[in-house]
Amino acid sequence: MQASVSLYSNKKGELNNFLSRFYNTDLEIYDSFSWQKKYANPLELAEIIGIFIDNLDNYNITMWISLDKDVFISISEDNADDIIKYLYERYPY
Repeated sequence: MQASVSLYSNKKGELNNFLSRFYNTDLEIYDSFSWQKKYANPLELAEIIGIFIDNLDNYNITMWISLDKDVFISISEDNADDIIKYLYERYPY
């Protein structure tokens, strides 16, 4: 199974603003209130989790990740560091 990250927002254009800044390009998803991406390498989640937490005060977005089928984890300031550490322990390659 591939790891995945899902972003949600109630504010129009919020995901486009966040992701365009993250990817350094305009993604043109202005009308979207959700976004999902799958990662073959779960360690790649660490980067977007870190950026999400660093910008939590600037955007009205929620993040969920999935590492296993039908198991979803909400990312917050309280658990982000532990989840990033867990990613490197679980996938040490």
